Amino acid sequence: QVHLMESGGGSVQAGGSLRLSCAASELMFYSDYCIAWFRQAPGKEREGVAVILAGEGGTYYDDSLKGRFAISRNTDKNTVYLQMNNLKPEDTAMYFCAANRAFCAEGISGWKSPDFFNYWGQGTQVTVSS
Repeated sequence: QVHLMESGGGSVQAGGSLRLSCAASELMFYSDYCIAWFRQAPGKEREGVAVILAGEGGTYYDDSLKGRFAISRNTDKNTVYLQMNNLKPEDTAMYFCAANRAFCAEGISGWKSPDFFNYWGQGTQVTVSS
């Protein structure tokens, strides 16, 4: 059973940074996982931010966020991170990590849809003030 737990959210001013963590119990023992970050603002659909694959750790991003956000992992700690820099008020949302063990290969497609992932954390709130 996969358990995901997010942490690191909070309130920051525009231009600030936060690093979110997703503790993925046992998932990184496998060679076929992918772990993503999603976000959902009030009244909006959940949207994919970034995903990281097992193996060599290939990464993919939403084009609009690449350059400000970076996904990474520490396999010794079974943790995936989302470093968020130059935050803007429009980044305010609940941030979730999600995981899957199918179709997680280089060239992954469809990862930006919430339906792609089977496992979800509870989320961590990020609030950016102007």
